[in-house]
Formats: sequence, C-alpha cells, structure tokens
Amino acid sequence: MANILAVDDSASMRQMVEFTLKGAGHTVTSANDGQQALDIAKTKSFDLVITDVNMPNKDGLSLTRDLRQLSAFKFTPILVLTTEAGPEKKQEGRAAGATGWLIKPFNPDQLLATVKKVLG
Repeated sequence: MANILAVDDSASMRQMVEFTLKGAGHTVTSANDGQQALDIAKTKSFDLVITDVNMPNKDGLSLTRDLRQLSAFKFTPILVLTTEAGPEKKQEGRAAGATGWLIKPFNPDQLLATVKKVLG
C-alpha cells in the first residue's frame, strides 16, 4: 500500500484522515502545518500528500508549490482536502501543482476512491 503524508492543523481532522487511510492498509505520517510537512518531506519520500489549505506557519498551497520544487515530489500526487470550495481557490490550487481537490467534511469512501485513482 501507499506511504502517505497527511497535513492538517486540526488534530481531529488528521485523526479522521489517518484512521480512514490506515484502515485501508496505507502507512500515514502526519504533520500539523505546512512547514512541519515540508521539513518531513525533505527527509522522507511519500507516494501521496494530502493537505489542508488554511494552516498556520505555511498554508497548503505554499506547501504544494514548495514540494513541487523538490525533485522527489515533482510528480507525487498532492490532494487538497479543505473547506474551501470556490473556483478561484481550486484554480489557485491547480496553478500551485495540486493533483485533486476534496471538500471537508469528507466522505471516507470518496477519500479512498480518490486516493486509489491518483495512485493509479
């Protein structure tokens, strides 16, 4: 199964994402903001990154842009899991390099189906 980095400043949201992904057999590493996630990503490789948008220290779109600058993450799928549903934000996400966009609260089956789809 996949090695996934899950990034969200909400502990309860991180726990729900982790529970859903681990239940499907994935390995999950969590970070509580974009800066912590970037620091982890520089030392470890992942098959997928799932990130929130609005976080302290470094938001999810800045994290996405920074990850895309690292050769190990040039082609790694990055899913944005957020309450932000506006077309402008989604466009900003695509421009930053996001692979897909999921809206909170998420449906666990939808999250797993999307993860399966982007991992191929």
